[in-house]
Amino acid sequence: MRNPAPRSAPAAEAAVATRLSGLDRLLPLWIGLTMAIGLGLGRLFPDLNDALDSVKVGTVSLPIAIGLFVMMYPVLAKVDYSRIGAVTRDRRLIVTSLVLNWIVGPLVMFTLAWLLLPDLPEYRTGIIIVGLARCIAMVLIWNDLALGNREAAAVLVALNAVFQVVFYSVLGYFYLRVLPGWLGLDTSTFETSLGEIARIVLVFLGIPLVAGYLTRRIGEKTRGRAWYEAVFVPRVAPAAMIGLLFTVAVLFALQGEKITSQPLDVARIALPLLAYFLVMWAAGFATGLRLGLPYDRNATLAFTAASNDFELAIAVAIGVFGITSGEALAGVVGPLVEVPVLVGLVYLSLWARHRFYPSSESIVVTKE
Repeated sequence: MRNPAPRSAPAAEAAVATRLSGLDRLLPLWIGLTMAIGLGLGRLFPDLNDALDSVKVGTVSLPIAIGLFVMMYPVLAKVDYSRIGAVTRDRRLIVTSLVLNWIVGPLVMFTLAWLLLPDLPEYRTGIIIVGLARCIAMVLIWNDLALGNREAAAVLVALNAVFQVVFYSVLGYFYLRVLPGWLGLDTSTFETSLGEIARIVLVFLGIPLVAGYLTRRIGEKTRGRAWYEAVFVPRVAPAAMIGLLFTVAVLFALQGEKITSQPLDVARIALPLLAYFLVMWAAGFATGLRLGLPYDRNATLAFTAASNDFELAIAVAIGVFGITSGEALAGVVGPLVEVPVLVGLVYLSLWARHRFYPSSESIVVTKE
């Protein structure tokens, strides 16, 4: 299958804003407005926490559990799991991406969290949780905008979705309990067991993952791939935004007093996140250059390394620590920072294409 010839760098850069949907382009604004609405709701309904806790799914209130599922399911229904079989086509890309995502990324976030938030253990833990949640569907947007390799991105997204079910709880326990203990750091603020993290991941990632996989299999079998991609996915995609904004509104309604009394905490949470996205993208792109990857695959490598599954991070933080926890607040700050930073990195990637891959602007790229 042939893709159209890549645009010139200036044309591609000019097209970024128009190719990003209004909903996605203004995500930081929607989150900001939802935060304000949440703070207002918290003032109007001081007993909201008791009302939400009246019915629970495990340790999570039923309305929040529904919101988390609505947030996760469209993302996982969008993933094309059939492309995992293409993993052997470019072992350099796949192996390098897995190393960056599952070894380098969590270690970088762990380091930044301890360096920049040594006196804020709840936020520090929340930041580490974000670092462990590797990219899923949102990265496909950044990859397309940066003219990355769509098939390679789909394979990496599918692999990361499966890896998270298997390894997230193990890595969470390692980085929150084992590694700090080895380094002589404080672990007294983390009392959750490995089994508790695994249970939350299975509920809030495993169930939506199975539902998304079955939806795609059944949808493609009964209506065809073209219908599924062109009709079904666009119809359910906005639900993820609704689930995210609902969760943000409730979280800020319940945390209003803490947030208004300590507004600089949000800025401090944002700082390690900002550093993380920049470091991981640069590490990914530089590694791809050294390996001699073509631009489209290098862009895919860089963006899958820099992106995170903030939906899962929020779900785990709420499920393990509660909706009113500092860990949950840190998870919500994730997309507030990630969206504008990754848009900026799209422009940087297109500039790097012009700088390091000048020949790619005048050839037709053939996808495998």
